[in-house]
Parts: sequence; C-alpha cells; structure tokens
Amino acid sequence: MHYRELTVWRKAMELAKEIYRLVPRLPREETYGMRSQLTWAAASVPANIAEGWTRESAKEKANFLSIAQGSLAETETFLTLCEEIGWFPPEQTTSARSLTEEVGKMLSTLRKRLREG
Repeated sequence: MHYRELTVWRKAMELAKEIYRLVPRLPREETYGMRSQLTWAAASVPANIAEGWTRESAKEKANFLSIAQGSLAETETFLTLCEEIGWFPPEQTTSARSLTEEVGKMLSTLRKRLREG
C-alpha cells in the first residue's frame, strides 16, 4: 500500500493545509517566528508518516511514526499558544483541533499495531 492511501496520512495533510490557512492571521512580525515553527511542525506530520511508511522494517516505520506524533504534539502546542495569546480565536481552530485529535489517535493505533507485529 502506498502511503497516500493511508487515512492517517490524508488526515495529516488536511491538518497541515488547515494550519497554512490559519497562519496568515498571525502578526507580520511572526513570519520567521511562530508562523515558521507552526507550519514546519504541521508539515512534518505527514512527511514523517510518508517517510516511515517507505521503510522496510516495522521498527523503522514505528520510529518515524513516533517522530510524526512528536511533531503533532508541537503543532498542538503552538496552536494552543496562539489561542492563549489571542492570535487565533478558538472558533477558528475547531477544524485543526479536531484533526489533531483524530491524527493522534490514528498514529497511536498504528504504532501499537507495528509494535505487536
């Protein structure tokens, strides 16, 4: 199966696109700060899923899925910070929050399956 067929990869891509839709709302002076950090973290989730899926061993796959889960946690943390500072009103982040939760559950399940063999 190609990684593009994975539901978790597709959902992670949706999340990354949602983040890219949100970041233009950040203050201009955050172009190289929060905007850069948030988009990098969000794009890293599907990128690491894809990279891991192309690896041969279950251990390598699980490692990249773990990295993707870490990037997902970073994305969620930056999103929370932006909300708490007042840059993103919570009603504008509903979709991103929902996708973050969904992708997190999927990654946990997939990692567990890989560990169990």
